[in-house]
Amino acid sequence: MYAIAIIRYRRPIDEIEKVTADHRAYLGQLKERGVLIAAGPFDPRLGGALLLRVPDSDVITTLDRIRDEDPYIRRKVAQYEILPWNVMGGREDLDKI
Repeated sequence: MYAIAIIRYRRPIDEIEKVTADHRAYLGQLKERGVLIAAGPFDPRLGGALLLRVPDSDVITTLDRIRDEDPYIRRKVAQYEILPWNVMGGREDLDKI
């Protein structure tokens, strides 16, 4: 299963930037585990998005854990909207990544 996570900042950008290095390190761990496919901020920088790959067996628990372990959430500077995504077109390409 794939998912899209939309992250919206809830604090001024100077507070976000104090947590950004920890957030990016966390994303690096997700990438190493094969969970994170792509990530990046929106322009203008009001938040960002993640493209995730999670096991079909426990989608909701896995997505909740991904959200809850993010430093942005732990420091209460952002919020997540997570949308499980049943990719139809282009799934073969995503599966190769």
